Amino acid sequence: MHQTTWREGVTRYQWLVLLVAWLGWVFDSMDATIYALVLHPALHDLLARQAREIVSQETIGWYGGIIFSIFLVGWAVGGVLFGVVADRIGRMRTLIFTILLYAIFTGMAALSSSWWQLAMYRFLTALGIGGEWAAGAALVAEVWPEDKRAKAAGVLQSAWAAGFFIAATVNLLMRNHGWRAIFVVGIAPAVVALLVRLWVKEPDRWLKARVQEQQVGAVRPGKLVQLFQPKLLRSTLAGSGLAFVAVFGLWGATNWAPTLVRSLPELQSKDSAVITSYVSYAAMMLNVGALAGYLSFGPLADRFGRRAIFALMCVGSLVMLPLTFLTPRSYLAVIFLLPLLGFFNNGIFSGFAIYLPELYPTSIRATGAGFCFNVGRVLASTGPFLTGFLVIALGGFGRAASAIALIYLVGLFILPFAPETRGKPLPE
Repeated sequence: MHQTTWREGVTRYQWLVLLVAWLGWVFDSMDATIYALVLHPALHDLLARQAREIVSQETIGWYGGIIFSIFLVGWAVGGVLFGVVADRIGRMRTLIFTILLYAIFTGMAALSSSWWQLAMYRFLTALGIGGEWAAGAALVAEVWPEDKRAKAAGVLQSAWAAGFFIAATVNLLMRNHGWRAIFVVGIAPAVVALLVRLWVKEPDRWLKARVQEQQVGAVRPGKLVQLFQPKLLRSTLAGSGLAFVAVFGLWGATNWAPTLVRSLPELQSKDSAVITSYVSYAAMMLNVGALAGYLSFGPLADRFGRRAIFALMCVGSLVMLPLTFLTPRSYLAVIFLLPLLGFFNNGIFSGFAIYLPELYPTSIRATGAGFCFNVGRVLASTGPFLTGFLVIALGGFGRAASAIALIYLVGLFILPFAPETRGKPLPE
């Protein structure tokens, strides 16, 4: 019964907006995930070409961590920059530009002939990925009815799991074609930009706020400055801190799951195509749990409050990361544990699509959501780099990922200071 009632009272256009934003996020996720899946073969190829010698796991971990970190910096810059842009020129125009940006440069990564060229293309891809999130989250929050906003945001975030599935499927189907061909597939999302142009208009909330802002003129301070005014400072600090924790945990630990699978003793005797298949299946299992987490956050947050469910996700991640990365010695054990890890470690991200737009008025909503979700990414960009260092210092990916899990204690410390937004209307 509950599943049908929340859909009542939603117009065809509101569903259309959710669909287009969802598709944008699906391919956003796909292009973000592709690198994690092909990291090992791509870097092995590029580094062997440069060094003309056997490339060790530690070397791949080191350079892989550097590229992950550069990618996160680009994501942060894009999220903050295009959040401001979306508040100035509109959600629709920003969506179109950012989708084209991440699609084109994912495809161009296939042209890489060195690790630093791959890093450069991933940085440019990340600019679009970060910016698309801010514009999409603001768009859905402003178009959907107040009482159904949290559930719509949960559905929107489920696109991330769908993107993972598509990336894993592409990786599986093209396992005999090499890593460059997989990057070329990343150009496909450009089609979504056309759908945005044809089907979506600017939200009435934004158009109204834009008119009011133009009337005020130069009296109003810059959009980023407004985030730190006394009445919004608590929201900005809490939102940024929680996003930092989630991103640090995801990119510092969970996104190394493909590398964990590749390092399992029972797979060492198998050829690369078979190992790639095992990695793809593992990524799919991780995202079965992630999808459940994304879709659960909204209903749970409506019932128990935003802060309570953020706390649940932090505790679950704190427990599941060591269990998944440190204890199993077999592929079967990893397959059973990954969905539980995905539920908590990935599911927390639905909270940001729900919570961050609720913290800010319309005129700075995309700026605020984009800033909070992404400024912590600059600090979190040290996560993959730190993991690469810990792999060497602690003697393996399992121990390194388990150490990274301690970041969720920081999230539990922040939550008492975060504003609770359950049951409150979207600020005008």
